[in-house]
Amino acid sequence: MIKIVLVRHGQSEYNEQNRFTGWTDVDLTKQGREEARRAGEILRANKFVFDVAYTSVLKRAIRTLWIIQDEMSLLWIPTDKSWMLNERHYGALQGLNKQETAEKYGEDQVQLWRRSVSVRPPAMDKSDPRYEGADPRYKDVVDSVPVTENLDDTEQRVLAYWKEKVEPSLHENRRVLIVAHGNTIRALVRYLDDIPGDGIATLNIPTGTPLVYELDEQLKPVRHYYLEENKRKVHDAAEAAEGAPDVRSE
Repeated sequence: MIKIVLVRHGQSEYNEQNRFTGWTDVDLTKQGREEARRAGEILRANKFVFDVAYTSVLKRAIRTLWIIQDEMSLLWIPTDKSWMLNERHYGALQGLNKQETAEKYGEDQVQLWRRSVSVRPPAMDKSDPRYEGADPRYKDVVDSVPVTENLDDTEQRVLAYWKEKVEPSLHENRRVLIVAHGNTIRALVRYLDDIPGDGIATLNIPTGTPLVYELDEQLKPVRHYYLEENKRKVHDAAEAAEGAPDVRSE
């Protein structure tokens, strides 16, 4: 049985402030660092060991991975960082407060931007100082830096990375850890579980909570589960998805 663990980064500064984050490179909060530490502790307690790790080029994911690795004494394992695992790009919404945006454009429109697989938020102008095209971490892929994305766009780049980097590692029986973002993990879950269309719309990925997939030799899911100690947090995220917008998302 092949196992892979997916972890969304711990709570970020923009999660705490209820802002759209996207590619904005904000750090973890104190709570986020503790979530990452607990994730590492729980993985170690459940006797998980990893041979390789994958993450984005955004510090909230990188720092979460470092903390997990440190807690597991695995700082030495090979780690690949790629923009293709970055969070979904939220275009001109990045940095805006979600509640204020809902008051301006209407809750239905904001939910459509957040949850539809095909609708893109308003694009960010390339002259906008927030635009990442001049960021040195993207200097080799500047033509690929988006100005906005929907979930389908995000899934397309995430799956390209999955097939190029992650699948070969799994076929070599390497034990894989991916630390990424809410929407990049949602994209992977949608692919692995073959969820149709907007069926992914209500799925929330809680911060700092290890999600384990057990795969067969063809890398098809046999089962998936959150580790026992974190089930309460998953329940809370599910309740948030049914009620008010989950401030831990995006």
